[in-house]
Amino acid sequence: MFGKDGTPRSEIRTSNTGEATLSIIASGMRIVGDIESAGVIKVDGHIDGSVNGARQVLLARGGAIHGNITADEIVIGGFVSGAVVAAQRLELQETAVVNGDIDTTSIVVLEGAKINGSVRMRGINGDGVDTKNSAEPLHTGNAP
Repeated sequence: MFGKDGTPRSEIRTSNTGEATLSIIASGMRIVGDIESAGVIKVDGHIDGSVNGARQVLLARGGAIHGNITADEIVIGGFVSGAVVAAQRLELQETAVVNGDIDTTSIVVLEGAKINGSVRMRGINGDGVDTKNSAEPLHTGNAP
């Protein structure tokens, strides 16, 4: 966190296996302000601010985020009031409530999850067009 001279360090520590660090916002803990991380963030408490740049955000049942979430992979079991942008995958568990717009390339919604906002699905190239599953006309044997 701080160097020997007392100045803050902004490096990301990784384990010997190359995995990013895990940050836990425990139950009963409240963070006011934005969080930026390249690692995994597990939220059991409350965040009043945005979460940006994480590889993975795990929001537990009792957890809440009042702000936007931007990460590669997001799993929501709690409450979100803000936009959710998952670059790779979003999972909404049965206890999830999202009050805001969703933007992702892949989504899993379990029965009971609630979305109060729009959902935008992007293709692999991020432009809203799924290039690998583009529809082609159906050809029958009778057509020229």
